[in-house]
Amino acid sequence: MNKPAPRASDPETIRAEILEKLTYAIGKDPAVAKRHDWLNATVLALRDRIIDRWMESTRAAYQAKAKRVYYLSLEFLIGRLLRDALNNLELNGAFTQALQDLNVDFDLVAALEPDAALGNGGLGRLAACFMESMASLGIPAYGYGIRYNHGLFRQKIKDGWQVELPENWLEHGNPWEFGRREAAYEIGFGGQVVLGIETGNRQQRKWKPAEKLVASACDTPVVGWRGKRVNTLRLWTARAMDPIRLDAFNSGDYAAALAESNKAEIITRVLYPADSTAAGQELRLRQEYFFTSASLQDIIRRHMQQYGEVHSLAEKVAIQLNDTHPAIAVAELMRILVDNHGFDWDEAWDITRGSIGYTNHTLLPEALESWPVHLFEHVLPRHMQIIYQINARLIADAQKRPDCTAEFLASVSLIDEHNGRRVRMGQLAYAGSHSINGVSALHTSLMKQSVFRDLNTLYPGRINNKTNGITPRRWLLGANPQLAALLDESIGQSVLDDAERLVEARRFATDAGFRQRFSAIKRHNKDELANLIAARMGIRVDPAAMFDVQVKRIHEYKRQLMNILETIALYNAMRAHPDKPWAPRVKIFAGKAAPSYAQAKLIIKLINDVAQVVNGDPAIRGLLKVVFIPNYNVSLAEVIVPAADLSEQISTAGMEASGTGNMKFALNGALTIGTLDGANVEIMEHVGRDNIVIFGLTAEDVERKRRMGHDARATIEASPHLRDVLAQLASGVFSPDDAGRYRPIIDSLYNSDWFMVAADFDAFATAQRQVADIWRQTEDWTHKTILNTVSMGWFSSDRTIREYAREIWNVPVA
Repeated sequence: MNKPAPRASDPETIRAEILEKLTYAIGKDPAVAKRHDWLNATVLALRDRIIDRWMESTRAAYQAKAKRVYYLSLEFLIGRLLRDALNNLELNGAFTQALQDLNVDFDLVAALEPDAALGNGGLGRLAACFMESMASLGIPAYGYGIRYNHGLFRQKIKDGWQVELPENWLEHGNPWEFGRREAAYEIGFGGQVVLGIETGNRQQRKWKPAEKLVASACDTPVVGWRGKRVNTLRLWTARAMDPIRLDAFNSGDYAAALAESNKAEIITRVLYPADSTAAGQELRLRQEYFFTSASLQDIIRRHMQQYGEVHSLAEKVAIQLNDTHPAIAVAELMRILVDNHGFDWDEAWDITRGSIGYTNHTLLPEALESWPVHLFEHVLPRHMQIIYQINARLIADAQKRPDCTAEFLASVSLIDEHNGRRVRMGQLAYAGSHSINGVSALHTSLMKQSVFRDLNTLYPGRINNKTNGITPRRWLLGANPQLAALLDESIGQSVLDDAERLVEARRFATDAGFRQRFSAIKRHNKDELANLIAARMGIRVDPAAMFDVQVKRIHEYKRQLMNILETIALYNAMRAHPDKPWAPRVKIFAGKAAPSYAQAKLIIKLINDVAQVVNGDPAIRGLLKVVFIPNYNVSLAEVIVPAADLSEQISTAGMEASGTGNMKFALNGALTIGTLDGANVEIMEHVGRDNIVIFGLTAEDVERKRRMGHDARATIEASPHLRDVLAQLASGVFSPDDAGRYRPIIDSLYNSDWFMVAADFDAFATAQRQVADIWRQTEDWTHKTILNTVSMGWFSSDRTIREYAREIWNVPVA
């Protein structure tokens, strides 16, 4: 089939296309069109151009019989798509001019596009970066996830407390997506397993679910850099087999008439339903099986359509599990191959392991999912049988080892017998994958020593490292276009074609003209953030002050608590010693706490209570401000990241798998203060020890303290500043309406300090004074931050995806 003729990309042509969409798709005359009408018309005009490349990409992969990559993730934090797609197609200027000719402000229109509520934090944003890089590198790929009606909640702060509200991102439809009625699959739950026809020496088993619903696909195009390739993000929505029971409706029982529809649709309504109740746990498990089963059925349908058989699946298909959420894929693929396609167990197991790779993102036991066996048997009875069978063979392999012990068997087993009998999904993903990768060098090393130590002994050679990366198209060109232009000009070509060429700009770190322009760009970005804070929060901050930023999911291991406690200590010192040359700071926080995570929500309240006291105290003369910006998302990050001077990456060592925020901030010219955790270790290697501020316990130190017993009370008593801060919390200085409000925080530090907040506090405070010293030496600060920017090319997601393609998926890259 001939390729379509390329469309003209001049503003006049584009203006006509937008007007055509406004008239015939939106149904509006330009004279009465509102901004949201112009947004939809602009998206539809751009979408037409993307479709041409999308179809061409799909045809080319089919004709070449190319191996496809399928990326299964419960989250895809894609953010706004309009500006991103325009940048990747190099049409931003033309579309901006076309709208300007129509007396429409592009920036005001683009700001109306809602963030897709398809993720929470780093896991989902990584998946989005990977999808963009796969398209940019010419890899045929599909992303598979759930089309959440509301996704993660919208965060509001009321009286300092987090309040969760529904995120209505689909309220006015989604012009980017295409419904695919033909891609619809039955998904079963519950029921029983019955014996079928005996073939050879094997008795067939057939699962007869008690309940069925339908998964239907919605596709969104993912545009690669320079439009080289357009891939597909396929998201599943759930509906009942029959939308309404007419008999119940006609009898007047309207609730019963819609009960099945409501039960089906609830699966795709909210991301991460609270699993503190039995009903919440079951809904989470249903969500994970729902999207995984639909995705695998779709993969096999596409493979059968092209090749007519399933034997070659592992040769033509690479399935990557993004964390444990889709780990049920191991059992589901075995069920499909054995029960539906008649494969014997060993061949099915070879195909399954040959097709699947597993990315681990955490060493936290609570994040390595496990499910009660009774729940699993109730929801997925056939899969429970398959997991027992996989486990029996795994245990048999372990028993062949001469050093096998009961402890070793318990460690490698897919069933945890010590906690009420639970199915370990991380263990299942490991057993059923040919590759298990960590996401930073330290994390991968710790995987081998901790959560998968004995499985690595039993099945060595499967664990490998793929340090995370970020797409420079979104996080440099999109978020910081002036800096992108400066870097392109400096090295004489686009750094977006090959981010690793950024290092060629290293020589400009001492160039006076470059440094002046670099600093001016940073100040412009800080002015933008200051204006946003004033508009949203009513707080005036000085863009000349250091913007000290910690934005990420609120969790105790990420240690926002340590940051705000040190902020109180700094506030105390400023009041006590007003004569000292303090570095002015704006402490900026943002992030969401899980609705049922009481301690994390209390930390948010503490940040806001401290802000109220500090920001209203004239004694410190505006030298310190504290701001918590609500409803952190990708679009907010695109304003905060380029404006940050200091990046807080202060997690308890050994607990952050990688981090990608650390990469985004450094790329945009922020100095990092952090522990030797996750990818901070590799960032230090690339930027140089003198250009990052490292403090605190190492992962080995943390493990040793926990093993030997950490005397938190003695540590606090030996730290006068921390002791005073905790005394202030206890006396109600920051909570005069409720002096006991922060007792849970105080007790957790004195009685446990599991996350080493007290243990690292003094080292953190010392590091912050070091940061202040560097800040006061303006030339030194600028030099260090430039070196951070130009050293970040290796942390491009293009490099990460090339490693996946070469070492796990066995697919070529362009």
